Amino acid sequence: MKRFFYAFLAMLLIGNSITAFGTNPPDEGMWLPMLVNRLNYADMKKMGLQLTPDELYNINRPSLKDAIVQLDGGSCTAEIVSKEGLMLTNHHCAYGAVQAASSVQNDYLTDGFWAYSKKEEIKTDMTATFLVRMEDVTSQVLDGINYETSASDRSAQIRTVVGKLRKEYSEKGKYTVVIKDFFEGNEFYMFIYETYKDIRLVGIPPSSVGKYGGDTDNWMWPRHTGDFSFLRVYTAPDGSPAEFSEDNIPLVPKHYLPVSIKELKKDDFVMIWGYPGSTDRYLPSWGVQEVLNHTAPTIISVRERKLEIMKEGMNASSAVRIQYAAKHAQTANYWKYYIGQSKGLKALNVVDKKRAIEKDFANWVSVEPERQKIYGNVLSDIEAAYKESAEKLIQRRLWYFQETFMGAEALWFVWKLQTLPSALKKKDSKPADFDVYREMAKEQFKDYNMAVDQKLFAALIEMYYTNIPQEYHPAIFAELNKKYKGDYTKMAQDIYSKSIVTSEEKFNEFLNKPSEKKWNKDMAVRVSQSIIETYFAMQLEMSAIDSKMQIAKRLFIDGMRKMYSNKVFYPDANSTMRLTYGQILDYIPADAVHYDFITTQKGILDKEDPNNDEFVLPAKLKDLLLAKDFGPYGKNGELAVCFIANTDITGGNSGSPMINAEGELVGIAFDGNWEAMSGDIAFEPALQRTIGVDMRYVLFIVDKYAGAKNLIKEMDIRK
Repeated sequence: MKRFFYAFLAMLLIGNSITAFGTNPPDEGMWLPMLVNRLNYADMKKMGLQLTPDELYNINRPSLKDAIVQLDGGSCTAEIVSKEGLMLTNHHCAYGAVQAASSVQNDYLTDGFWAYSKKEEIKTDMTATFLVRMEDVTSQVLDGINYETSASDRSAQIRTVVGKLRKEYSEKGKYTVVIKDFFEGNEFYMFIYETYKDIRLVGIPPSSVGKYGGDTDNWMWPRHTGDFSFLRVYTAPDGSPAEFSEDNIPLVPKHYLPVSIKELKKDDFVMIWGYPGSTDRYLPSWGVQEVLNHTAPTIISVRERKLEIMKEGMNASSAVRIQYAAKHAQTANYWKYYIGQSKGLKALNVVDKKRAIEKDFANWVSVEPERQKIYGNVLSDIEAAYKESAEKLIQRRLWYFQETFMGAEALWFVWKLQTLPSALKKKDSKPADFDVYREMAKEQFKDYNMAVDQKLFAALIEMYYTNIPQEYHPAIFAELNKKYKGDYTKMAQDIYSKSIVTSEEKFNEFLNKPSEKKWNKDMAVRVSQSIIETYFAMQLEMSAIDSKMQIAKRLFIDGMRKMYSNKVFYPDANSTMRLTYGQILDYIPADAVHYDFITTQKGILDKEDPNNDEFVLPAKLKDLLLAKDFGPYGKNGELAVCFIANTDITGGNSGSPMINAEGELVGIAFDGNWEAMSGDIAFEPALQRTIGVDMRYVLFIVDKYAGAKNLIKEMDIRK
């Protein structure tokens, strides 16, 4: 779903505590690899990097970028760590695949899973995408466009040129060609990808290792979480991408990362490669206020209720626990994120700092008549659009729609069945015509519990009805309120007991005797359709506001880049490959508080609590830690577990490789720190840290705990 307001440029003056680009600290910035040689290499080399620019990014011979993988179209990042397509990512990135493979009899979520031979590896539905190359196509896309070009003509030309480039470079479907705008349409880059669809689960530790600390420790430092998993990429026998087949072979990669178990020291150079999802570093003051007043409070309150309901069902049943494990984890992650982000934005006084930037921009514009002609209305247009959005409660309504519609799975299932009504209209339909919907139902209800979903439906509809003004309600709400008079529990019970979309059995019975009339009368279907209609109507409002913003956003960035012409700019994250670099560093989050840069097994043992499922230790692991049986991965009676660096990451970087100066894998990024939760909007160099699991702990778990010697032998481990 398209997010409503993306990044707006608001550069911070020298001396401000929150920085942005160029002359700012090297730890800030998500840089395009193809530009690193020109923009960053000298700085990286000065910090200790020992690789050449060609070893980092090269399209003609193997380079580090060839070992970096985008998982599932952008949900996470992974890295190739052997010549046989072995791939590392986070535990939470493979969590959905593990959950799908688990059952009460084979509870891989609880117990973990290890394939001691390739024959034991488990098929998943994940994909692995490799970047072939990237190219700046700005001059082609914007050829002939200037400040006088109308918005409609500009958009039409961009669509035409982008379409031609995609067709030209796809090589008849061999590659996926993606062209994205940067700096709000001031630049355009083309990315050519190759995607592999046969990905298999190789190894993952038990959740008591991979999720050690649970929601309590999420986003926190110090951390003691073994957040890693192993996957493998398979290809057709000729090396090309292919669907799953027993005849497929492990990928022979262009490049893979050797693994280092050398000691990590403070100030060591480290870089992270990956696919950061999105940042709003250039959000103006009005946008920050919208986050604080509408977006964050809505998400926090709704998700808190959703988590309570899911947890209640999970605690009552092992089957439900497995079904809802991934859903609960995904919901909890950004529930806590928005709590931390709100606190950070307020603590750092971001709104006032943004206002200072906007004042400086206005002063710069006022100096010259030509600037006034081009940029004179930029800030007023942005302010007016945000004011209109706030008056119409756009963000609050948008998030209530999303959290409700996608929170109650019966409603979401109706959306996924959007082609079914057309099939029902056909008078000559045969039973086989509905087989595709039976397959959809099989997938829908595998990880579904009607009692849990019914409670979610009741709670979410009630919150939607109560917290959104009546003028913005879906039309069906008036009918429901009249019939059930505010008794949402009774409403949900009645709807779920009668609906054809709330159980696989009832849905398949319906498909055996399909009826357009029955479909249209079904109350769950009607509720879903009414909410969808409301969303489409809201989209028209959003589009009208957004269209007013397009020129202003683009010109704001254009002007700011001219205003700070001595600076080197990096674009907001947008799920394209980026590089960030910095150092392994400690930090001081508050007066008299100092956090070291590394954690050890001592912290695991100190946190253990047999009565708290977030801090339970497997007996075998506890015995190994107490005996200090660390093998070659420990030193002087200590085993490194996690470490932090001042690198710049965000969502999508989960699973990204943390690489040392020699190009060796030293850790796997999995989180940011609580004190810097405002980082997607405002980067604070004194506080911003990336949390990663140390490769020494990863290999210790693989070797000493799991006994997966086959994986140890497969990797190039450097001491």
